[in-house]
Amino acid sequence: MKHELLTTNLKSYITINNNIRFGKPCIKGTRITVGDILQWLSAGMTHSEILEDYPELEEAHILSALTF
Repeated sequence: MKHELLTTNLKSYITINNNIRFGKPCIKGTRITVGDILQWLSAGMTHSEILEDYPELEEAHILSALTF
C-alpha cells in the first residue's frame, strides 16, 4: 500500500516525454529534470535556495525528485 501511494505521488509530479529534455524525467509542467534538482542539492543548495531560484517548483517536487 505504501509503495502504491509513493508511485501515485511520483506520477503526479514527474513525467517522462521523449520530446522534452531527451526523455529525461522532468517535473510536470517544467523543463526541470530530476537530475537538475539532484545536482543542485549535491552542489550544496538548500531546498529554500532552489525554491527561491525556481519559483515554479514546490517542496513536493524536490521530495519527489529525491524519491525518484
